[in-house]
This record gives sequence, structure tokens and C-alpha cells, in this order.
Amino acid sequence: MENPNIIVRVATTDDKHYGKTITDEMEASAKARGTGIAKRSPEYVQLKMEEGKAVIAVTDKGEWVGFCYIEAWGHEKFVANSGLIVNPAFRGHGVAKAIKHRVFELSRQKYPDAKIFGLTTGLAVMKINSELGYEPVTYSELTDDEEFWKGCRSCINFEVLTSKNRKNCLCTAMLYDPVEKAKEEAEKEALKKAALHIQTDATAAHPQILVAADGQIKHQKKARKFKENFKLFERWLRFKRFVLLKSGKDGISGGGAPSSRKRFFLFNIF
Repeated sequence: MENPNIIVRVATTDDKHYGKTITDEMEASAKARGTGIAKRSPEYVQLKMEEGKAVIAVTDKGEWVGFCYIEAWGHEKFVANSGLIVNPAFRGHGVAKAIKHRVFELSRQKYPDAKIFGLTTGLAVMKINSELGYEPVTYSELTDDEEFWKGCRSCINFEVLTSKNRKNCLCTAMLYDPVEKAKEEAEKEALKKAALHIQTDATAAHPQILVAADGQIKHQKKARKFKENFKLFERWLRFKRFVLLKSGKDGISGGGAPSSRKRFFLFNIF
């Protein structure tokens, strides 16, 4: 983070006086972006502080800088890092990233076996999530806890969500699955050991076999990663917004724009 005078830490009851400032900024920010969020009350934000389920950023002089909190759903099988907001005066200095990393760590500490997920329309948040190991997923992979989905009622895009039977909306769903991540790490370690073994036993006989520093065999085909194809994903999000919003205006059933118009838009965003 660029500003060394900003402290990012777990919020406590001593931070409750920031509650209304935080929720007022959440609402103002949503209006400015033209996107919807689930409405939060100062009391709810203060409760999260009391429970030790929130991260706050403040200056060394006590000025509020940013905030985010944790919510658990589906009998604590799913966890969401919600309500990320940064004081406009401190935006563009890496505050959001620092808060997201800290609240992610807190989530893993409190709910080590839970899947951590989020719904967002912000590309900056998607990039941060990607760095933390989240992957884009379908809505069906998120919690089916009705209390979570009730929170979408105050969003300006709620009609889009309901018209798609809660299977799609303008938000992108992202998920961190600790079980899958553990499997990936185990597979990487196994591949590394196998590659080093191959290098030791076969290099003399087959000098054309090259093994990378991380243990990967270089001729092995790599899977496409979300982080490496973010520009393409960004174009897809723009197309998705066009289709979902335009379909309602044109009175087209089934949630799609005419194929000719889809092609026209697709060619113009690349």
C-alpha cells in the first residue's frame, strides 16, 4: 500500500462510531456507479465489528479509510466478503487490495473449511479476487441460502436476476474452494517431484527433455487461466451486460438479443 500512515486491521467495538459514515458511503458509491448493492444499516455494520468479522482501514490520526466484513451462509459452508468500500479521498492507493487480502485471511482463519465467494460488477475487485485464488463460476455453485439471495432485493438489477431464475445477472460470481485449492497444490507438488525424477534419470539419454524451474515439463500444455485471460473476460462482461439489459428493453423473450445484433456488438468490443 502506498500510504504508510494507513492501518488495515480487524475492526473492534471501538470502531462502532464509524458505522453510519461507512453505510452512507456504501449507498452513495452505489448510486454514483449506477449499480446495486444489498442495503446495510449502521447497526448491522456495528454488529460485524463486535463479532470480530470485519476489517477496517484508518489513518494513524483516526480518519476512516475503508471497510469490509464477513458473512457466513448455508450453515457456514459458504462465506462472503461483503460491503467493500473505500473513502473517495483515499482511492487509487491500493487500499481496496490491502483490505481484501486482510479480510480473506480473516475468513480463512475463522472458517477454514468454507468456500469463499463473491458477486461483483467491478473489474478491479475481480482482479483482486483472482490474485487470491478465486475463479469465475456459475450461480449454481454459490450458496442456496435464501437469506443471502434476499439481500439482492435492494439491488437495482434485481429484476434481471429474477427474470433469469437466479441463474444469471450483471454480477460475476467468483469462488475460492479450499478443497480444490488443496488438490491443486498436491498435484503441483506431485508433478514437480515427478519432473525432477525424470530430469535426473532421463536427461543424459534424452537431452531434449527440458524441465522448468518450477518442475513443470515445458512441452506440457498449460490450461488457460483466468488471470492470464482477463482482457478477454472483460470483453465478455461488456457483452453480457449488453445482452441482459437490452433484452428487457426490446421485449425479447428468453434473455437474448437478436443474433445479428450480438455479432455486431461482439465485433465492436474486440
